[in-house]
Amino acid sequence: MNARDTTYEGWKNRATWNVALFINNDYGLYMAAREFMRQYKGRKPYSDFVRRAGLTNARTMDNFKFNGSRLCYRELNSMMRELVEDLGQ
Repeated sequence: MNARDTTYEGWKNRATWNVALFINNDYGLYMAAREFMRQYKGRKPYSDFVRRAGLTNARTMDNFKFNGSRLCYRELNSMMRELVEDLGQ
């Protein structure tokens, strides 16, 4: 019996994948996220970035909310931290 893969493109679900994809593929948003992370010292980088960037009520082009209840914030926090790992920060 095969185990059923319940992830979406390696992410917890489609909403989380879509938000991460949007941040990483929109140049302006990507650069804003990297700049934010260069200075960030808190524990919830994704939520804090969404608030700071004014995305609290915004949605991706595929209509997923940046602060949606279906998002996996743990995965998105990791994604935010990875934005500056290559900078040695």
